[in-house]
Order: sequence, then structure tokens, then C-alpha cells
Amino acid sequence: MTKLEQIEKIVAELDKYEFEAFSAWFEALQAERWDRQMEADAASGNLDHLAEKAFTDFRAGKTRRL
Repeated sequence: MTKLEQIEKIVAELDKYEFEAFSAWFEALQAERWDRQMEADAASGNLDHLAEKAFTDFRAGKTRRL
């Protein structure tokens, strides 16, 4: 059995309260990893093309107020 299969089995066996706690923990972990990846992408310049596109569209009048 793979690690993933073991985790799936264990999670499926959690009671309601354990599952809620696990879900909250996992959601926080996902958010933390997302933040770290966004920071790394921004620092490395991987998002520069998106910012430049937004500025280009703004200067060309292709945007609207939210």
C-alpha cells in the first residue's frame, strides 16, 4: 500500500470531529504552500509578464472599475 493509499484509508476512518480538525489543518497547509509558491514566483520574476499585461491593458483603457 502506498503512502497516499494509507492516508486515504486513515482519513476515511476519521470521525466527524477528527475530520473537521484534519480539514482545517490541511486547508491551512495548502494556503501556506500557496503563499510560499507565490512569493517564490514573484521573487524569481515568473509573474512579471502578468503584471506587465495588466499595466499595458490599463494604459490602453482596456480595464474598468471594480
